Amino acid sequence: MYEPKMKETDDSVIEFIECVENEKKKADAHQLLEIFEEVTGYAAKMWGSSIIGFGSYHYKYASGREGDAPLVGFSPRKAKISLYLIYESDEREKILENFGKHTKSKACIYVNKLADIDIDVLKDLIKHTVETYQNLYPND
Repeated sequence: MYEPKMKETDDSVIEFIECVENEKKKADAHQLLEIFEEVTGYAAKMWGSSIIGFGSYHYKYASGREGDAPLVGFSPRKAKISLYLIYESDEREKILENFGKHTKSKACIYVNKLADIDIDVLKDLIKHTVETYQNLYPND
């Protein structure tokens, strides 16, 4: 049976951030922690070994596979900071127009440092993501 790799854990978010080697990235992670908690109203939780998530939703695919995931999250990875926000959509692209220096994939937005982006636009992306997932996956 399928067992999801990404599950909420009881690991300490602060301890995880304190293990980040790059001091600037560590400072950015602490700032992101404050921003995400303020915007979402959710306490941070570790998901798997390296994702800091806020809130959660339960998904179920047509294939029958289901699980839980954070509404939004981030991870201060060695190369870049990964922001786990809304999947690609016209709305996401419109918001990202004024975001600042970033790269993206279908499900992630990557930034080198917070100084490269507009924090107000990040807050808009977080709000948009939370609202979208709460509407798509209402609590049963």
